[in-house]
Amino acid sequence: QVQLVESGGGLVQAGGSLRLSCAASRSIFSGNAMAWYRQAPGRQREWVATVLDGGTTTYTDSVKGRFSISRDNAKNTVYLQMNSLKPEDTAVYYCNRPTRWTTWGQGTQVTVSS
Repeated sequence: QVQLVESGGGLVQAGGSLRLSCAASRSIFSGNAMAWYRQAPGRQREWVATVLDGGTTTYTDSVKGRFSISRDNAKNTVYLQMNSLKPEDTAVYYCNRPTRWTTWGQGTQVTVSS
């Protein structure tokens, strides 16, 4: 049973924007915080942003002011709006429940060209 499905990645020039989506199963999403993570080639997976069930958000310093995380509780979906993209944002992006990880999805590739 697929529980996390990420989509929306692609190739974009520096300064561009992308909107990622993550559809989660209700058992993972409902009532829980959700987060985005990313993994660049040769690097460990890192946390990007979290949105609580009530909508409160937190971000890693490198994306503050450029990325915005949100959620649609009716659709069990979490989003990541990414603006002013930089080449260093290039990575595979994943979502998960930060309090207790479940099986990771396939992720969605984001490539930012300079």
